[in-house]
Amino acid sequence: MKVLFVLTSHAELGDTGKKTGFWVEEFAAPYYVLSDAGVDITIASPAGGEPPIDPSSEAPGAQTDATKRYNGDQELQNKLMKTTKLSEVKADDFDAVFYPGGHGPLWDLTESEESIRLIETFAKQQKPIAAVCHAPAVFAKVKGPDGQPLVKGKNVTGFTNSEEEAVNLTEVVPFLVEDKLQELGGNYSKVADWQPHVVRDGLLVTGQNPASSEGTAEELLRLLKK
Repeated sequence: MKVLFVLTSHAELGDTGKKTGFWVEEFAAPYYVLSDAGVDITIASPAGGEPPIDPSSEAPGAQTDATKRYNGDQELQNKLMKTTKLSEVKADDFDAVFYPGGHGPLWDLTESEESIRLIETFAKQQKPIAAVCHAPAVFAKVKGPDGQPLVKGKNVTGFTNSEEEAVNLTEVVPFLVEDKLQELGGNYSKVADWQPHVVRDGLLVTGQNPASSEGTAEELLRLLKK
């Protein structure tokens, strides 16, 4: 089984002067769930090379068993420094795709023609597609095989408006994930802030927040084993 992980290359948090990127927990937990099950993982990003890490995800309060394992995993850290350029990967070579979150994807992956084409190809090939936290934003301009928005009529979740408000970034982000998924016609659901919530609809798997990252990967693994 081969899974493609797609990470953001975007490091600027709007015009705040602060840094962003991908959220370590949302990369590490799914990576280990899948790799421990024998899945071969390739990591890609729009710019290739080393993707930016959101500094907030390295704070003491954001640490989990998965991030602690990552912090001591020199092999994975070295692999992460050499991500493949997104334009150089093909859906044909993989059984599924996983998008970790962090605020970065809101700026680059939502607009990336390569990412949009890639997801649309995975959908046409009827392969599993998973995204967690802010990463469901990458579906903003993605069409399903029927020409309608990929998430239209589908049960989905993603980072909530209240969670965005809690981190004081409502006015900074280009759009709110919850609002966008609803605007696209998705059947959006959520639970209390920061609690795990994973939704699967057919081959589409979405998770609400960092606490949902492991569960999102476990759901993806179940699909891969079918």
